[in-house]
Amino acid sequence: MSEHFDNPSQAEICQRLRQLRTIAVVGLSPKPDRPSYRVAQALQQFGYRVVPVRPAVDEVLGECAYPDLHAVPDAIDLVDVFRAPEYVDEIVDACIALKIPALWLQDGVVNAAAAARARAAGIWVVMDRCMYRDYLGCGAALSNDAD
Repeated sequence: MSEHFDNPSQAEICQRLRQLRTIAVVGLSPKPDRPSYRVAQALQQFGYRVVPVRPAVDEVLGECAYPDLHAVPDAIDLVDVFRAPEYVDEIVDACIALKIPALWLQDGVVNAAAAARARAAGIWVVMDRCMYRDYLGCGAALSNDAD
């Protein structure tokens, strides 16, 4: 029942990471010991604007939090997902409706059908990879481009 899904090449990932400015992190925990918090904090340190998307939280990492993607008032370059795979379909629906250009499903977030549906709608998709590790893998090329 699982479908095959190919991630973009490392070169494409590095190119996209160079172009991003605003990342909505769905499932961003306010707890510093959680992977979502540590990755989002690192993304902030790399120069990205992180927008927390998590119900019942007012702010995370000094940024106003929103209950869902539809509530975010600013343009989003990429949605980074730290939610269980069964929630990805509704996140993809929101990305399609909001015309968000890119979607990143973190390590362990695997929903090939939803990822394929997002891609078919014109969304650039990475699945089951860590954005932090990929950023580091892109090396100095990214840190030299930061504004």
